[in-house]
Amino acid sequence: MSTSYSGRVGDVTRVLALAQQGNPMAAEELLSLVYDELRSLAAAKMAREAPGQTLQPTALVHEAWLRLGADCQPAWQNRAHFLGAAAEAMRRILVENARRKLRLKRGGGAERAELNESAIEAPADDEKVIKVHEALEILAAEDPEMAKIVTLRFFVGLKHEEIATLLGVNEKTVRRHWEVAKVKLFQSIKASE
Repeated sequence: MSTSYSGRVGDVTRVLALAQQGNPMAAEELLSLVYDELRSLAAAKMAREAPGQTLQPTALVHEAWLRLGADCQPAWQNRAHFLGAAAEAMRRILVENARRKLRLKRGGGAERAELNESAIEAPADDEKVIKVHEALEILAAEDPEMAKIVTLRFFVGLKHEEIATLLGVNEKTVRRHWEVAKVKLFQSIKASE
């Protein structure tokens, strides 16, 4: 791990501790420390979205920040806890955005779409985002850790190595869970059709 990365992780941990102690400036400092990372994650996710996407990466980050508490940050356990919550917030925003667009499209009628395994890795449209979200909710009830890996990989676009570091697990574990989760999600999506 590079010194700059570990220094950044240490800074985030320090600021999270300050926020827990009630320091009013901690939330602002936290945002400045993680903003670029959140923005690049959002940009990577938005690059995989269908053409014509109206939501921009900056707006996604700002909306996620507001949902995370903005200036009134909750007691985050650590950097992984914070980024996991940010990933979940971004996922929910993208799903809500997809649902809103589908309601507006043709009076809200969803068109039946065929899915294959590649659709699980990179959805092409709003309907697929919603189908993956619904399958992920089922997976989360069965295996929350696997669902967290899927959220970080699918909705935020993190690489296996980044997820392993964030969750404090081996990269092989992340890869194994990702492969199993793809199959489970695919099966769940097919069963719902």
